[in-house]
Amino acid sequence: MTRYAFDFLPAPEGRTSAKPRAAGLTMTIDSGVPLGRAADMLELAGPYVDIAKIKTGGSRLYPRDYLKRKIALYREHGLDVFPGGQFLEYVIHTSRQDAVPRYWEEALALGFTAIEVSDNVVPLTDERRHALISGAVAAGLKVFGEVGSKENETDLETLARQAEISFDAGASLVLVEAAELISADGVNHELLAGIRERLDMSRVLIELPGPWISNVSHHMIDDMAKLLVRALGPDVNLGNVAFDTLFDLETTRSGLGVAGPPGAGKQAMKG
Repeated sequence: MTRYAFDFLPAPEGRTSAKPRAAGLTMTIDSGVPLGRAADMLELAGPYVDIAKIKTGGSRLYPRDYLKRKIALYREHGLDVFPGGQFLEYVIHTSRQDAVPRYWEEALALGFTAIEVSDNVVPLTDERRHALISGAVAAGLKVFGEVGSKENETDLETLARQAEISFDAGASLVLVEAAELISADGVNHELLAGIRERLDMSRVLIELPGPWISNVSHHMIDDMAKLLVRALGPDVNLGNVAFDTLFDLETTRSGLGVAGPPGAGKQAMKG
């Protein structure tokens, strides 16, 4: 058993520490991290991350053996691994219908444990969403069904319907597209409250925005992570966490970061 530094101090409350976790999932986004760097980061942060996404359609650009080794590395550390949803959208848009089952087969052959079904640039009907998810599940893959859009503001009813369809088809998790939660004034608190009320948050993973979204800065990403941990607790499921911030996010979840422990503040610290 690993002995941690300063272990005379109490363990953080409210945070699920043991893997495999059913709550407090962290999904990292891999936008082309070299294998050696991934191994170094996982040596330190492996206990704090549960899922890895190979961003967008980047999987197509990897040498096949290199990608297999990277996926194997993630799996050795207990992570589910999946290709970004826009890769499936690319397959649907550019290839014949029979390419989809071949996509499932190749994902499994490479070692992926899951896939994402999204419609950021290639629209899906409700029926098509259901068929894709159920087909991937039947092939032996976990499915993460993304709801929302990078381009349009989706109303709560549509998000909830897409989530229900995804769960009904067999999705393990529903990912909430980060762009939906960003408004001109920062976080869309009304939509966040609605999602929390309508959906089972133990099965929902909220994606953090990234610098690929217009007007999103690094401090905005950090502020949103802190807000979500405060609002939904340290075991909120969070995704699109940059590789270099995995360890820092865990300090936020555990009350060991700059936001401090729950309930702390200038008045509390005087005692």
